[in-house]
Amino acid sequence: MDAAVRRYLADLVAAARQVLGDDLVGAYAAGSVGLDAYQPGRSDVDVALVCQRGLGERTKRDLVARLRHEALPCPARGLELVVYTRAVAGFGTPAPGFEVELNSGPRMPFRATWSAADRPAADGLFWYGLDRSILHQRGYALLGPPAAETFADLCPEDLRRLLVDALGWWLALPTPGGDAPAPGAEDAVLGACRSLVRVRDGVWLSKVAAGRRLAGSGPHAELIAQCVAARAGGTPPSGTQARAFQRGVRDEIAAGMDSDRAVRPA
Repeated sequence: MDAAVRRYLADLVAAARQVLGDDLVGAYAAGSVGLDAYQPGRSDVDVALVCQRGLGERTKRDLVARLRHEALPCPARGLELVVYTRAVAGFGTPAPGFEVELNSGPRMPFRATWSAADRPAADGLFWYGLDRSILHQRGYALLGPPAAETFADLCPEDLRRLLVDALGWWLALPTPGGDAPAPGAEDAVLGACRSLVRVRDGVWLSKVAAGRRLAGSGPHAELIAQCVAARAGGTPPSGTQARAFQRGVRDEIAAGMDSDRAVRPA
């Protein structure tokens, strides 16, 4: 882990404890830090806090004020923080279920969402269940018991549904057409690779690691290899290529949902 990020995470946990006291029962690094894929200058710092009880409005606002970039400078692009109760973290629900969410950083627009009910559906409601699934497998404990004991995984049907929702959400975003290289298209392809590896192999990997796992064979090996290289400064694929790959992954995962329904006992 990057030394600056390590210090930042220690300071973040200390600040959270000052606000939450004994109600803070766990703190976990997720995202690229948890997946051993942090890239200085490119990655965010993703953190999940787990509390014993639900948070009151004043406590939520105090926590956001204490952890936002202006109060605790983030050394990465930004902090993406989500707070859950112990009950929600351990239930395996596909619903957002969070207490408060904070996005804040030097290169990230500030955003605070004060309850899961305030999260607009258009912004995606799939993130949280998928993030907790990743935390279950790969969360890095900063405070409290191991992540696998704190976070429950999704059931297979919910996992597939959220992955299909996520891919559909990404596909609905405006993307440059044509054959010209499209910056960011590499992340779209590698994110789809991560989803496909999770469904096929049952493991959460970083985007690059998932791409490398799939790049050894198959009809898209050249495209995936290009995307892995683009993460290190190479030329990204076109938006047209990325969207075609995403659609193929979405369709494969969705087909598995249909198969699950066909074999489910009446």
